Amino acid sequence: MQGLAKYLCAWTPGEWSLTRLCAVLLFCLCNIPRAHAGATLLLEEPYSYDGAFAGTGHSAVYLSNVCSSSPVVLRRCEVGESGVVLSRYDGIQGYDWIAVPLIPYLYAVEREDAVPLYADAKLVAFLRDQYRRDHLESLAPDRADGGTPAGNWYELAGSAYDRTVYGFEIETSPEQDALLISKFNSQPNIERYNFMARNCADFVREVINFYYPHALHRSVIGDLGVTTPKQIAKMLAKYSHHHPELLSSNFLVPQVPGAVRRSKPVHGVLESVMAAKKYMLPIVVLHPYIGGGLLVEYFGHRRFDPAKNDLVLDSNNQLDAPMTRAQRAALQSRLDELNLSSSTPDRSNDAKAKEVKLWEHLQASAQPEFDESHHLVLDIQVGEDLDEVGLSRSNILGGSESPELAAKLLQARLRQELKPATVRKTSYSEVQKDMTLYQQLLALLPGEVAGAPSPAHARRGQAQASVQ
Repeated sequence: MQGLAKYLCAWTPGEWSLTRLCAVLLFCLCNIPRAHAGATLLLEEPYSYDGAFAGTGHSAVYLSNVCSSSPVVLRRCEVGESGVVLSRYDGIQGYDWIAVPLIPYLYAVEREDAVPLYADAKLVAFLRDQYRRDHLESLAPDRADGGTPAGNWYELAGSAYDRTVYGFEIETSPEQDALLISKFNSQPNIERYNFMARNCADFVREVINFYYPHALHRSVIGDLGVTTPKQIAKMLAKYSHHHPELLSSNFLVPQVPGAVRRSKPVHGVLESVMAAKKYMLPIVVLHPYIGGGLLVEYFGHRRFDPAKNDLVLDSNNQLDAPMTRAQRAALQSRLDELNLSSSTPDRSNDAKAKEVKLWEHLQASAQPEFDESHHLVLDIQVGEDLDEVGLSRSNILGGSESPELAAKLLQARLRQELKPATVRKTSYSEVQKDMTLYQQLLALLPGEVAGAPSPAHARRGQAQASVQ
């Protein structure tokens, strides 16, 4: 995947302007003879404590034409390689920056077809630890007892399980990439992290400014002098707008559906402070001039919406238009029809919630592992039966011993994809593919014979009883 803008050729018709259509066609034409290189600023939504308090999120940079010999040594990519994500973290073996290939950085797996369709905390921890053991032992060695170490290393893999990621790509040249590789390999890679002056956003700002000097800068007022991910994303979008001769694109990588808590909207420093009325009102009343200036900067920051007009990166690494409300309504009706025609009608909201909770309960008690073909599966115990269920698109049909459990997985995924709040972050073609898979799994379910429930129905009853 050399330059994410080439995937704009895979757009789905929607409510697009003539200007955007022309831009898409231009991208496609420019990428026929060769795939261009690009630097992509990754703006990552906050989650956990960051989501509840500061809300500034994380920032990294993806370089499509730069690869790595190790997590701390860069090189030019060979044909077919997808580049690396560079980022600065705190407390990882004393290094200032770490390089991780794109797919593992997003999903903690090495192949696109191995990305799980539905994830929970146990599965994410399993995938991260497996990737660490295979590729990151030098950065995060086992504990003395052979167990998984503590520390921030987990942020190096599987970012898309924790949060939605926005991408702002700008064109680079092979000569620029070669100079960056030489610079990074020749300079000491010694930890410099400091939240106020040398945080993750400062690192990305330095990388983008290496390619395009003075393109990005911190906001003294809006972020009180601290470089934030949202500020530099806004600056790069503005820079791209003023330099149309450079190929650029915006997109988002949706958070993987699952039982992991959803990430929060990204904010700047002032946004986080001013959003609290107990701080905003006293400032405006006691210091009207200062307060007025802060309010102007605050609303200016808020007007920048990283998801506006973004395409969505799907499971095939193709960019697709986000789902419209009308498309969501049609797909929701189709899902309800399928469930009514199967043996598990569930039109009520309570019934829908129970179905999702049932799958989450089953997954929480299941054991993730890789089968003999190194495909990701779940071993699920229902009563006395132990069923293996494929977790990815590549093996959910052929690798699932229980079509019913596999169907529950797809149903839980579809329920989350079709929530009104996720419309702008969901690819229409992706949900269509999920719906097709769901239909295929329902077709494999055994029917009832002479009014007697099938073994699959009995297992479902046992599962529901265990939840209750």
